[in-house]
Amino acid sequence: MERFPIGIIAMIIVSVLIYLGLAQRALDRMRLSDRGALVVIAAIILGSYINIPLPFLPFNTSINVGGALVPVALVVYLLAQAGTGREWVRALTGAVATAAIVYAIGSLINTGPTIEPAGRYAVLDAIYLYPLAGGVVAYLFGRSRRSAFIAATLGVLLVDIFHYAWLLYRGAPASYTVSIGGAGAFDTIVLAGIVAVLLAELIGESVERLAGGPGVEGRPPELVKGLKKPGIGAPSVLEETLNAKKDSEASVKEQIKGGDLGEQE
Repeated sequence: MERFPIGIIAMIIVSVLIYLGLAQRALDRMRLSDRGALVVIAAIILGSYINIPLPFLPFNTSINVGGALVPVALVVYLLAQAGTGREWVRALTGAVATAAIVYAIGSLINTGPTIEPAGRYAVLDAIYLYPLAGGVVAYLFGRSRRSAFIAATLGVLLVDIFHYAWLLYRGAPASYTVSIGGAGAFDTIVLAGIVAVLLAELIGESVERLAGGPGVEGRPPELVKGLKKPGIGAPSVLEETLNAKKDSEASVKEQIKGGDLGEQE
């Protein structure tokens, strides 16, 4: 019996968390709305079943919509939302580091004869090791939720692209079939992105709270304003409403008091 892709299961769980409002803080940091995130998840799940054939190649090659095209589009959007050039550097450097670690795990740690780089088809069924390692490395380099996600997803996808380039170089037979971003690579890309964001959320949030809020020195005013979310040094919408109501009541009382004094005079 063919197993249900763990990546799709993870996406469904994330969708439930978003629907319940439990992922609001992470989405805010990534400049994603609940609706936008759910649309992306739906595109990833549906796209995982769609492979676009690439013509004029020596063997059967396709690119998976949910595991390659949608993540790349999301990465481009997140990079466009990056507040500083330093975040770009962290995200892209983290992607290269993540790719190197995932490749090293497949080629070096998983010992034994492998005829392909990173042992893509030999060991990728150990589906939890790659995203865990990739997610940790992506967080260490990216630090922010946005950069960590970019580094994780793009890093794993780079390994898959390198594998494809290696097959072209070695001259794989015409009967060979490759789906870039599909099969086990899809699960790894999805899980690595989730692990990276979870680490950034859990560890990063704890550090921010201990420090009294996110650092604002040297950051653009718009980015600082975006960082000022409820619980991180700024009042919530409810608190702002209550404060405004109190100010209004105080103003009315002062006016009434002033009117009474005027009548007494």
